Parts: sequence; C-alpha cells; structure tokens
Amino acid sequence: MKKFNWINVKLIALFGVVIFLYSFTSNRNEHRKVTGPVISFTNQEKLFVTRETVDNLLIQNFGGSKTIAKDKLDLNRLEKALDTNEMIQKAEVFVTVDGILKAEVKQKTPIARVSGGEDSFYIDSEGNRMPLSNNYAARVLLVSGEIKPENQAGFNTLLKYIFEDKFLHQNIIGIQILPSGSVKMMNRNYDYEIEFGKTVNIEKKFNNYKAFFQKAVQDSLIYDYKKVNLKFTQQVVCTKN
Repeated sequence: MKKFNWINVKLIALFGVVIFLYSFTSNRNEHRKVTGPVISFTNQEKLFVTRETVDNLLIQNFGGSKTIAKDKLDLNRLEKALDTNEMIQKAEVFVTVDGILKAEVKQKTPIARVSGGEDSFYIDSEGNRMPLSNNYAARVLLVSGEIKPENQAGFNTLLKYIFEDKFLHQNIIGIQILPSGSVKMMNRNYDYEIEFGKTVNIEKKFNNYKAFFQKAVQDSLIYDYKKVNLKFTQQVVCTKN
C-alpha cells in the first residue's frame, strides 16, 4: 500500500487558495469604481489647453459620469480622445492601484506664429498647424506671407533650426515669405534686414551669419548696415546705410 503524500495535498490546497484569491481580487478589481480624473501637464508652465477642457473630454468619453466601473473603462479610447485635441501632442491615461484615473498631457510646442488676418495660427515643433489659444499667447517668431505646399518641408526645417539655436532664437524675431518662396528676416536689436533666400543650405547660411555678426559687433560696424545677404553660401554680402 502506497504511503499517503501529505506534502502533495498541501501543495494542491495552497495552489487552490492562490487561484481563489486571485479570481476574487481580479473580479473585485474589475468592478471597482474608478474616480477622478486627475490631470497633470508635463509642460504646465504655459497652458494652451485648460484642465477643464481635458476633464470634459475624459468625462464625455466615460459616458457622462464622474465614476465608472474599471472593467468598463477603455484607456486606449480615452487617450485617442485627448490626442484629437489640436493643442495636445500626446496623452497617457492610466488607473492607479487605488482606482484613481490619471491623465498625463504633453502639449504641443509652438515655434512660430503665422499672421494671416483671421487665419492666424501657430506652427508646432513637428511642423504641424496649431490653432491660437484663448488661454495663453506664446511669444514666438512671427511669420508673414504664404507658405506654399511645395515649400512647407524646407520652411519647417528653417523654423525648427531657429527655435533650437539659442543665438538665432534670441536674435531673429520675424520672417517674411516672398511670393517666390525666398525668405527675409528681421532681427531683434538692429535695423538691418537679412536676405536669406530659399530654404536651402540652412546651416551653412546661419554659420556665415554668426561669423558676420560676431565680427561686425567687434568692429562696431553693426549699426552701419541696412541689408545682410546670405544667399551666397561662400560669402556674406552687406549693404551699408
């Protein structure tokens, strides 16, 4: 007669208890009411979209309620609802262990403002159109003129280059797009106009400009110029007053 193995019985019983507890807690967790939402912004110093707007978007996609059972919650749907907002670049929505719905929102970053009368708008860091906000007005590079589709990519590269370069970001305050697609620029502290030309050889042209600027400031000639031409990548051509 085989000896009864109590160790195996204990293991089976323990395994059964674990399965029961897991099923019980999972079922309880699924039916727990989620509360919230709690909203935070990764770049919250300048809010183009308000917490109220985000809160309303989330509540609308709850089904109009402030609370909802966890098993009825579609986090992917909520994230997509927030991402459709023209001020939001990316949103992450999740539920904490204690059942609080949280949304972490990353706003779009405007790098220029295109002035076209009633059709004014921002261009964000990814080169996309972004509407003006009633909540906050960004102090960014001003752009006038028409951005044609065939020039869009080059122009976006130009704007991003200026935005990410500390010297240019502080120095260049305005851009005019001519019908030919060429670009003129205005600087912050001096009266001369920068003729940039087409949006090609961007890095080379700006390196030339920085070299010119440094030399002109050192020689105290910076106030003598009315035009600085960067069209020719091998040299900077200046016109004096």
